[in-house]
Amino acid sequence: MQHKQQYVDAAPGVRLWTERRGAPDAPALLLIMGAQASGLGWPDALVDALAARHQVIRYDHRDTGRSTTAFDQHPYAITDLARDAVAVLDALGVERAHLVGMSLGGMLTQLVLADHPERVLSATLIGTCALSDTPYAAPDGTRVPVGELPGIAPEVLEMWSRPVEDNGPEAELDRRVEHWRVLNGDALAVDDSYFRDLERRIITHTGTHVASTAHARADDSHMLRTEELAGTKVPVLAVSAPAEPVFPPPHPHHLAQVIGNGTRVVEIAGMGHALPPAVLDPLAEAILAHTASASAASARP
Repeated sequence: MQHKQQYVDAAPGVRLWTERRGAPDAPALLLIMGAQASGLGWPDALVDALAARHQVIRYDHRDTGRSTTAFDQHPYAITDLARDAVAVLDALGVERAHLVGMSLGGMLTQLVLADHPERVLSATLIGTCALSDTPYAAPDGTRVPVGELPGIAPEVLEMWSRPVEDNGPEAELDRRVEHWRVLNGDALAVDDSYFRDLERRIITHTGTHVASTAHARADDSHMLRTEELAGTKVPVLAVSAPAEPVFPPPHPHHLAQVIGNGTRVVEIAGMGHALPPAVLDPLAEAILAHTASASAASARP
């Protein structure tokens, strides 16, 4: 399988690390990770499964991995991270791509979908919420304001509220494994060694164990896209994770209501806000079925 790493210039003073796997002439699929997460947060097994049918692109956001550390000198907004995703496609010569976004990456995917629909073949949204203030229509007909939808679990909020101290690489690995244990939810067993190995590779890739807080401090204004999302013609898949502790159900169904256009919701059994081995095969199958369906629909006269 072809495997190529490349740095691209996304904005003045901003260089991003990218990686491509799969046949260069296969339909492009761009993976967009969450806040503070390197592109290596997408497990290799998932990337390889998707690369069987796609040229899969993953990349490091600003202030993650091998990409430019820029925030303290030049603060930016979350919307700039969405522009980076488009810049990656531009730099790699990709006219249109399937997008898969997780957590904050799901929000960035929505921003690209809303602002640059001509660049998107399909979108898959994982562990995220709708960039809309449209109320959720519950099955019983009740309209639930967005602010009253289920929120982040207390144990996640408690961990996110703790200051991150530099007590050395092994202590940082311990902290990250604990973080994944909380994000994984309570439906699937947690293999500490799996997440420790994942984070050790990310630390080696990054060149430092010190965690960035840039994305938590970035300006998150001007992100609502209610009208633009409702008007999209791009096929969208919303992944529902029953053990999700950050954006639990019914957030995926709210996404489907906001976007409309036949947006499908697929549940991955046991999934939380993490990508342990048990969810990788069903997740890859769901994504590949969605991209194949979108490609078939676009080929129809």
